Amino acid sequence: MTTDIDVQLRDVTEADLEFLLAYEHDPEAVRRARFTPRPRDAFMAHWKSKILGDSTVFVQTVTVDGEPAGSIVAWWDSDPDLGERRFIGYWLGRPYWGRGVGSIALGLFLRRETNRPLYADPFAENTASVRLLEKHGFRPTGTVRYGDNEHTLLVLDVPDAQNIHDIQDSATS
Repeated sequence: MTTDIDVQLRDVTEADLEFLLAYEHDPEAVRRARFTPRPRDAFMAHWKSKILGDSTVFVQTVTVDGEPAGSIVAWWDSDPDLGERRFIGYWLGRPYWGRGVGSIALGLFLRRETNRPLYADPFAENTASVRLLEKHGFRPTGTVRYGDNEHTLLVLDVPDAQNIHDIQDSATS
């Protein structure tokens, strides 16, 4: 893990969308996330209307040394049996994997996104993503299926003082 990088969060700009589109289409990222990438026009329409156009969605571009490295987003999901739940998701470009970028970015994001509980549901075999969430206080609560793929459902409840301290330390180290 590299410690001499500058990881920041900022609002998403229209120019970021081209980077995010390319990252979403990386074959290894698609395999790990079990996510079908959208064609360019559908991707742009989704981002402009469902993410940037929805005032209840909180989204940030992750930058590394000033360059767009990915995004982190929180949104409300409505389930007829479970009600409204706040979810997060993130996507980093492959050049930024394994360098501590995700850990720093998620720590920064969790300071800004204060809704709790907060849920995430990464593909179960994406162990790096599951570990990243657990490092930040998320705990597994079960599994969900999307088609043939099993995802781990994790939740971050109201953190205790030690978890807050740990999250702050990981975001600054």
